[in-house]
Amino acid sequence: MVDLRQRGTALSDKAFAEQHVVVTGGGTGIGRAAALAFAEQGAASVTITGRRSEPLDEVAALHPAVIPVVADVASEAGVDAIAAAVQARGGKLDVLVHNAGVFGLTPLDELDPADVRHQFEVNVFGPILLTAKLLPLLRSPGGNIVVVSSISARLTTPAQSVYAASKAAVDSLIRSWAVELGPKGIRVNGVAPGNVRTPILTSGGISDQDVAAWRSGYAGKAPTGRIGEVADVTPWITRLAEPTSSWISGEIIVVDGGMLAT
Repeated sequence: MVDLRQRGTALSDKAFAEQHVVVTGGGTGIGRAAALAFAEQGAASVTITGRRSEPLDEVAALHPAVIPVVADVASEAGVDAIAAAVQARGGKLDVLVHNAGVFGLTPLDELDPADVRHQFEVNVFGPILLTAKLLPLLRSPGGNIVVVSSISARLTTPAQSVYAASKAAVDSLIRSWAVELGPKGIRVNGVAPGNVRTPILTSGGISDQDVAAWRSGYAGKAPTGRIGEVADVTPWITRLAEPTSSWISGEIIVVDGGMLAT
């Protein structure tokens, strides 16, 4: 039996043979694992994006199909750079994975408008801009868009309303785009993880001590008794983009250890 948790891949070894993939936020965490999974399953190219060159270069060194592009998806210049990279390798795109995202606490009594703008620019505005820019290049019919959302879109947590609202917007985009792009033969789906061991919390200014406490609390409440690992999420990203999932669109797969059931 294939151990998906160990391999971090979907069910077919070469499901993406000769396909071209873009993964935003591909330097760390879920994006990194997803990019490598697409490459291992035969993708001709996997363009990964991020704001820092070092982690992107580290991922690219692990597989010859991975192409690093330093770009901020929240800016028009960054979106143009990603589109130029796709054009440079033939202008073909089969799979677009929106994984780039930021998190930050936004208590209303200490609100910094800059934090609000930043979260919406990266989490919402970025996917909208990039999807519109790359749509003419996305295979039609047969293209796939997969968006990484969060169970936060369905939760009410103090000081996290902005992040939750941004992910709720993402969920709406997934469903709306599935309907809008369906006639073009393009499927749109999402994956909504719970608390997964990635750098997003510390990158959002959360202390190591608080991160440890959050993870411990999550593990104690989740029916599965633990937080998530990137290998729990990655197979669903690749599987949703596989040809074998051709009748799935507008779906948001929750991968949270059962937390939403509590």
